Amino acid sequence: MSADAIIIGAGHNGLACALHLASRGWKVLVLESSDTSGGAVKTAQVTLPGFRHDLYAMNLSLFAGSAFHAEHGATLARHGLAFIAAARPFASAFAEGSSPAWLGLEQGLEATLARIGRVSARDAQAWRALDARFEREAPHLFALLGAPLPSWQAARALWRMGRSLGLAGMADSARLLLSSPRDWLSDTFESEAVRCLLAAWGLHLDFAPDVAGGALFPYLEAMAGQRFGMALGQGGADVIVRAMVAALRAAGGELRTGARVRRIHVAGGRAQSVELDDGQRIEARRAVIANVHPGALYGALLGAAAPPGSAQARDLRPGPATMMIHLALDALPAWRASTELQTFAYVHLAPSLQQMAQAYTQAMAGLLPHEPVLVVGQPTVFDPSRAPAGKHVLWVQVRVLPAKPCGDAAGQIPAAHWDDIKDAYAERVLDILERYAPGLRGSVLGRCVLSPADLERDNPNLVGGDSLSGSHHLDQFFLFRPAFGRSRWRTGVGGLFHIGASTWPGAGTGAASGYLLARDLSG
Repeated sequence: MSADAIIIGAGHNGLACALHLASRGWKVLVLESSDTSGGAVKTAQVTLPGFRHDLYAMNLSLFAGSAFHAEHGATLARHGLAFIAAARPFASAFAEGSSPAWLGLEQGLEATLARIGRVSARDAQAWRALDARFEREAPHLFALLGAPLPSWQAARALWRMGRSLGLAGMADSARLLLSSPRDWLSDTFESEAVRCLLAAWGLHLDFAPDVAGGALFPYLEAMAGQRFGMALGQGGADVIVRAMVAALRAAGGELRTGARVRRIHVAGGRAQSVELDDGQRIEARRAVIANVHPGALYGALLGAAAPPGSAQARDLRPGPATMMIHLALDALPAWRASTELQTFAYVHLAPSLQQMAQAYTQAMAGLLPHEPVLVVGQPTVFDPSRAPAGKHVLWVQVRVLPAKPCGDAAGQIPAAHWDDIKDAYAERVLDILERYAPGLRGSVLGRCVLSPADLERDNPNLVGGDSLSGSHHLDQFFLFRPAFGRSRWRTGVGGLFHIGASTWPGAGTGAASGYLLARDLSG
């Protein structure tokens, strides 16, 4: 058997690549080792029947705004893709006794300015200036972040940016790209509440308040959330996967689940075929495309055929680990700060820059954080179809944890494998939630705890439970993702390409690496 392109891994990047190539007439075969497609975009009933939980990714704004969706959105809509808009994308609740008790961002400049103005008139002015800056700067930043590196496309984006913003504007953009969240936020806002509202987004990647390069993501998320809100998948985040699979098959592509690739065979410096666990070999006439972690690609899949200079890519450093807690609820959390928090898609429980920095430091030292950063998702506020009538699901992402705990910063949980301590740590998380939303435990109908070890078992790309498939610090970003000399998704082996969150432009649901490579290959 043969195909023009064999794609290893049916995550959203692999499926986007496959669909684009199939739409250009390529014969495409996607091989997925798991029994289900989607990678880190999955929805399942893991607590009780009728409660649909997004296991990992929930926010689909990057996908909805992606170049891939702009080109293929109409096709995907015919195959069931539908989004639900959340006009109140995120908020932060602060510790009891704080003033303000909470702060939220919603779609629309004036509404957000009114909220911030009640905290600080000066910060409301700064926010208005930031919005004007985003108007000028965003088209150029997004053009750069959506371009292959290196490429004439990226060079043109920088040239146009320079012409539009001038030298001083370019310097401001460069400074933003290099700044830590704390430095940029302290320079921009006077209120600790406003700073915390944005800084929490740094820890959606692995940028603690004092890590250089971490200011960009809070800036982009705040401004984009204010302008566009948040996009959720109707019925669950897996709606994008189901639509891509259906569209791929309609275009003549093939997807096999439960098909684990054992080895990529190389001859004459070129990838020729793949071998499955059952011994079957499939020839690739034009390309083998690996949507896997570089450790797997340059390790077991290539073996001795891995080209010289592969060690840096193979050893891509993981970011902190993540735990997911899924709750089936009888009612929404009764937030102590305000019941208005029930109207937001995300509620961050990251009450201070000090707490964020401390949690990160403890996790990187191998300790279970005394108080982790929590991202609490409330999808049924906007999409009641995910739960039985009157019921709700709660999506709790526990950020910055150690992959292999060697101790507990609180001195309460013994050092052990995650399988043995995940429930004890989940109780700590529920205790934190109970402080912010008294009575929550009494509303819990069912729960599912997925530890960092569970994440990696379900998806080997999430090494050590790192939901980002590799740290995004500056030494592993831009031309260094996954390593210098491995840009433009090339591997050093002819006809073998590498996509996914471990490659430029990194993690998220935008499917950029798969789409950009497919566009490059198909002309």
